[in-house]
Amino acid sequence: MRIKVNNKEMELPEASSLQQVADTLALPARGVAMAVNNRMVPRAEWTTHIVHENDSLVVIKAACGG
Repeated sequence: MRIKVNNKEMELPEASSLQQVADTLALPARGVAMAVNNRMVPRAEWTTHIVHENDSLVVIKAACGG
């Protein structure tokens, strides 16, 4: 299935969880948030939240600085 991550298309197996997306993208264990179709998904729900064809994900990484 195809989804968009930060406006770039990505191919995933059907019924992939948000955690599988994070693993595929090699995201760090901390300092990252994800939104699916403009809705933030708490990290505690990443393993149970299934992404669907044409979903749009936004990955936000924390940055240090001021």
